[in-house]
Amino acid sequence: LVFTEEDKYGLYSNLLFKYFLAEGVVCGHDLFVASAKEHPDHILKELPAPLLDDTYRNELGEEATAVKSEDFQDSMKIAWRYQNLPKMEASPTTSTKFGHYYDVSKTMSPELFQSVKWHSFYLHEELSLQPKMKTCNMNSAYARLLQSIQRIIYQEGFDGSDPQKKQKNILRIGIQSLGSVLWGDDICSSDTPEDINSLTKFLYVLRGLLRKSLSACIITVPAHLIQNKAIMERVTNLSDMVVGLESFIGSERETNSLYKDYHGLVHVHQIPRLNSLICDVSDTKDLAFRLKRKLFTIERLHLPPDLSDTVSRASKQDLAESAKLLSSGCGAMAIGKKHLDF
Repeated sequence: LVFTEEDKYGLYSNLLFKYFLAEGVVCGHDLFVASAKEHPDHILKELPAPLLDDTYRNELGEEATAVKSEDFQDSMKIAWRYQNLPKMEASPTTSTKFGHYYDVSKTMSPELFQSVKWHSFYLHEELSLQPKMKTCNMNSAYARLLQSIQRIIYQEGFDGSDPQKKQKNILRIGIQSLGSVLWGDDICSSDTPEDINSLTKFLYVLRGLLRKSLSACIITVPAHLIQNKAIMERVTNLSDMVVGLESFIGSERETNSLYKDYHGLVHVHQIPRLNSLICDVSDTKDLAFRLKRKLFTIERLHLPPDLSDTVSRASKQDLAESAKLLSSGCGAMAIGKKHLDF
């Protein structure tokens, strides 16, 4: 269960959401898309187009050429005695290819969907089909969604407890903007919500369904609207991985020259715990993302070569704190580790 905290305008979290679904289409997985804001059919039509092996090499080659030209310009600004120092790796990925690359400037061709089975859950259509229902003190919309997920798991043969009658496959579940007012929940609109336990109960039951089935789920939640911190702590404990996206749109960092190459920060709050009782903590604290011409990339935030007079004192302090976080990650970065191990 991957829990994604949306950025304020939901632009980049929606892009990650579509990446997750697009990877399922390319890998031949079944899809289940649920939303109360946008019709799932529209979401699937806007999935990014996959880049073939030759294409992605060309795209990455173009990006690398652009980066080299930037490095040459930077080298003109760096003092000569610092030029021979080892350059920090910006990308946290390994040298081996993992997954697929996608072109965000193009949409996926309809032919790719023909070999994939997908199911949709649009709340407004579900409300018109059935009378209002409420079970186990849970929100009506959440109860309908759980019933729909459970039905797909059992009917399509994803139940892990039963012997598989056909070739094994994986069900990818995507739920958009869960907990928002559109789902009939009031945790985002009130400091003391009346239905405070609905989201927690939903995630508890959903996690049970995921544990005994061949499925994986991604959920985006407008966490910046939830004022009750106790709810967020419960949600974090019920998730395997928690990632937050902080966009620079509308903030002071948007015009700050230190962050001119990035569009926002990535906060890894929790990563999956395997064979342990406690949650592991990521070594790298300073990850940033940027949307290039065709690619959405997550990179390690590093100090720029020039600290000119245009940079404010507060920004320099911000950079100093970032450097401290970089060097305090259990000593992993100090020993020259080049990539992240998620």
